[in-house]
Amino acid sequence: MLRSEQFDVDVTFIGAGPGGYVGAIRAAQLGGRVVCVEKEYLGGCCLNWGCIPTKAMIAGVERYQQIKHAEMFGIRVGEVSIDFAGLMAHKDKVVSTLRNGIASLFKKNGVRHIEGTGRIAGHHTVEVVKPDGSTETIRTRAIVIATGSAPVRLPVPGLEGDGIWTSDDAVSAKEVPPRMVIIGAGAIGCEFGYIYNGLGSKVTVVEIMPQILPLEDADIAAELQRSLTRQGIRFLLNSRVTEVKHGKNGVKQVVVQTEKGEEVIECEVVLVAVGRRAVLDGLGLETVNIKTHEKGIAVNDKMETSVPDIYAIGDVTGRIQLAHVASMEGIVAASNAMGQERRMNYRAVPSCVYTVPEVASVGLTEQQAREQGYDVRVGKYAFRGLGKAMAMGEREGLVKVVAEARYGEILGVHIVGPHATDLVGEPVTAIQLESTIEEMTHTIHAHPTLTEALLEAYEDTERMAIHK
Repeated sequence: MLRSEQFDVDVTFIGAGPGGYVGAIRAAQLGGRVVCVEKEYLGGCCLNWGCIPTKAMIAGVERYQQIKHAEMFGIRVGEVSIDFAGLMAHKDKVVSTLRNGIASLFKKNGVRHIEGTGRIAGHHTVEVVKPDGSTETIRTRAIVIATGSAPVRLPVPGLEGDGIWTSDDAVSAKEVPPRMVIIGAGAIGCEFGYIYNGLGSKVTVVEIMPQILPLEDADIAAELQRSLTRQGIRFLLNSRVTEVKHGKNGVKQVVVQTEKGEEVIECEVVLVAVGRRAVLDGLGLETVNIKTHEKGIAVNDKMETSVPDIYAIGDVTGRIQLAHVASMEGIVAASNAMGQERRMNYRAVPSCVYTVPEVASVGLTEQQAREQGYDVRVGKYAFRGLGKAMAMGEREGLVKVVAEARYGEILGVHIVGPHATDLVGEPVTAIQLESTIEEMTHTIHAHPTLTEALLEAYEDTERMAIHK
């Protein structure tokens, strides 16, 4: 434990998202006097407008679709409909419950939560402007910046006004639009495409890159695209929106430059899902000359900024914009702020997309491995060959394993299929521990389970899969 009585507190966190609140609790667990400043809601974007509300909406859509197709299990149902207001009420209840849970954890661990906007006023000073306009100045030994990110806006003519949504609007909607154009086929665009298509919208997704989920392995992205297309979503790849024209009764004409020429798509809502940018405005970075780069605040692997005793974590650093990465960075920053020695390790970072089927991956794609000079072996196994997947009626998807050819070290595992985001936990551990194909194929996997697809894919790198 490291603390000094010349300061009011040991560590002050600016922002209570998945990085800030987790880091604040860890600093308190290590004996620190901790303050966490948050201008809106505990939990940040992830809990209130991102990860959690979308998962609640996806869960509702998935159950709706399962009930509509229940006859395959011998279950007869009448006409099925979805109450959108009821779905959103469920979403709000989940968010509220988790938000209250963070407040309880703060109380349990002795973290003081201050509602207000925090800014750095000096090397060891944070000034907070509260909702009523009053201010509070905190003398703090260390500062952790955890202000997160905000949706990116595109400089496209007409891409503003009524019916132009960000992801924040999409989780707060009052009704389902008849037609929707989504700009961007990354994780956010694909998830909302699945949600609103499942709720009855006619969805078109426009992506400037040649594949959906541009950061994922090409085979996995192609499989997801085939599935979502079968579900009714239309994709325009290698395409970009050049203009949005606003017409009568809320109808918009979206002008898209495609590979085949210009196309005009009519819709009621345009959802912009092209990524997020670090929130830096009003933080007072210039007060202490904290270095930044084009994506955010510059930090090292101890999450230290260019200024001693000031750290930055999560999306504001522009590194990897994932909630679970922010949480680990928060723990690392808190540990270092409290006198321990800890560094971030980005070797095995899982990436998850919560469409149906789900997508999850960790490590290098096949293309990345080859570009980095590895001699690789690739194994694949489709879920349709698994007894458990057949019994569940969820046979779509596959597992792809990328391994180093000589020693068999696992370089990457990529999954599209049922419960992919849960299955990825095993390969995350395998890559973190530098496991080999031999070690994983010698590990007994329970039967019947979906994890058998991992085993078969490991074995397939040596062309020894039993059920292929």
